Amino acid sequence: MFKKVVITTTIAGSLLLAPNVSEAALGDQTLYNGMKHSDVTELQNLLDSKGYFNYHTATGYYGSITESGVRSFQRSAGITVDGVVGPQTVNALNGAATVQSTSQSTSSNYSGTVRYGDRGQDVSNLQSQLKNKGFYNYSVDGVFGPVTRNAVMDFQSSNGLSVDGIAGPQTFGALSGASTSSSSSNESTQTASSSVVSIAKQYIGVPYVWGGSTPSGFDCSGFLQYAYNKAGVSLPRTVASMWNATSSVSSPSVGDLVFFETYKEGPSHAGIYLGNGKFIHTSSSYGVTISSMDNSYWAPRYLGAKEV
Repeated sequence: MFKKVVITTTIAGSLLLAPNVSEAALGDQTLYNGMKHSDVTELQNLLDSKGYFNYHTATGYYGSITESGVRSFQRSAGITVDGVVGPQTVNALNGAATVQSTSQSTSSNYSGTVRYGDRGQDVSNLQSQLKNKGFYNYSVDGVFGPVTRNAVMDFQSSNGLSVDGIAGPQTFGALSGASTSSSSSNESTQTASSSVVSIAKQYIGVPYVWGGSTPSGFDCSGFLQYAYNKAGVSLPRTVASMWNATSSVSSPSVGDLVFFETYKEGPSHAGIYLGNGKFIHTSSSYGVTISSMDNSYWAPRYLGAKEV
């Protein structure tokens, strides 16, 4: 949703220009009163589209008007009302908090076919099922557009189905069956590590989207969680929680997580180690990309490696 560009980094209290700024990534950024950032502009535009920033111009500055709009949105969405835009509010703005299961039984038993361009309850049912499986992170609107088609294709690919973007009986049957990751749960650590690297490389070039956790766009931790989940390994959502949930190793092996300290103290960015000093991650400028751990930006910010 919101793109991020790192302009500066604070070191020992001095404001210095960050080297290799094009590769820098802020991880999971939170927006709050007092910030001035391009992400705030996009937030204001999104609030306006939802009717919570009416008659105001997007300025990129998070002031009292923006906070008031955020609070009003949070209140109507039934989430914590604190005027701060974190993961919960981002998910709600993207529609993740709405219509969790419009008609589970109807979609489970549906035997027809839904395809691009269709509209109606059958599409809503499909979107709800995809959302429950983690393949659709947007509003359930009953419109089978490009986002829904991409989600269907991704689900089909993950379940060994014919990848045609059309939801027919076979796809609906798989949606109503077991979790997509269950078939991977018995894989060895070595196989999972090899698998996650292969999976991650499939998404090179996918754009950076703040709060993104699908192939339509990823943020730092959203990409890692998605790739490991497809390899049958469950990870928490944020970089900090990933750091706490994994085990330290003296040096990284292929498939391990490598962590960096960027815009704040502690782990705030991470990637998957590929070997030979390379790692794959989501960059704010390049999206999913491969970088060298030895370059002048990442090397001094390296915190350590963890085994999943």
